[in-house]
Amino acid sequence: MGLFTKDIQTLDDLFVHTLQDIYYAENQITKALPKMIAKASDPELKSGFEKHLSETEGQIRRLEEVFQMHGHQPKAVTCPAIDGIIKETNEISGEIGDKTVLDAALIASAQAVEHYEITRYGTLVAWAKQLGRNDCASVLQQTLDEERATDERLTRMADSQINRRAA
Repeated sequence: MGLFTKDIQTLDDLFVHTLQDIYYAENQITKALPKMIAKASDPELKSGFEKHLSETEGQIRRLEEVFQMHGHQPKAVTCPAIDGIIKETNEISGEIGDKTVLDAALIASAQAVEHYEITRYGTLVAWAKQLGRNDCASVLQQTLDEERATDERLTRMADSQINRRAA
């Protein structure tokens, strides 16, 4: 059986499945971020990762709220995409000896995570609205806004200093 099971018949089923997917992803991210914090050498990057870890914990609570609002218990389903991004991050970061280059790689990896999350949350917001669940959409939009802001901060850090140092 593939990513989508036979249990998914409606947009509502797909919405719940995608909530479960991103719930798994956010929980995996909370396990990966402390490792990234430990590996980062740039103080601003380290601080940014620490802030995002705290935000991610809040995003998990929001997802649990959306599950409840939508009449479901929070449940995770394996997300191969986030597992792959985290695996790649661990492999690449284990191969880089130069701390400045490692910081650039950590930003690139963090942005891969952010872009995945932005895609998922954007889809969930659209589907929640389509399903007439503006209450759920509003909660999910808060997280989407945080993910976009994190991506912008990472881009600014990379462009203003970290990529230059790595070069």
